[in-house]
Amino acid sequence: MNLIDDRFATMERLSLVLWRERELLEELHYRLEVEQLVLASGRSRWLSHATRDIDSLLGTVRETEVLRAVAADEAAEAAGMSANPSLAALAEAADEPWGTILTEHREAFVALTSEITTLADSNKHLISAGYRSARETLLSLGDSVDGYGADGTATADPLRNRLVDRSL
Repeated sequence: MNLIDDRFATMERLSLVLWRERELLEELHYRLEVEQLVLASGRSRWLSHATRDIDSLLGTVRETEVLRAVAADEAAEAAGMSANPSLAALAEAADEPWGTILTEHREAFVALTSEITTLADSNKHLISAGYRSARETLLSLGDSVDGYGADGTATADPLRNRLVDRSL
């Protein structure tokens, strides 16, 4: 195999791994939306399943990130670059059509990462609100909710006997 064929093969491997990682991130986005729908519905029965699906998928994403790092290092070596290059640096150093392909992958990753971060933050907020609501409900069954602490959690004092003057 000559140098041009070697560069082509390494770039092709990198692109295939990047496509796989993009598919996994799309799947993560979908599963986060499912989790959000479960949270918003107020039905917690399927929440553990949705969370388990997300955790499992995150494991697969981490495995694919390792494959991407290896493929990127191979592509960098073929292009005469040092190890652990950024995708932008690889795209800049790559011949066409690979420069354009890698730039498109990078842009897709930036957009997906932003969407996933926003959705994950929203889900975390919904989970926190649900937890606070459940805690307050449980506290109201036996204790009185007197206020909130600095971290936003309800504070309660045990019910105490209150004197009520019924003659008024």
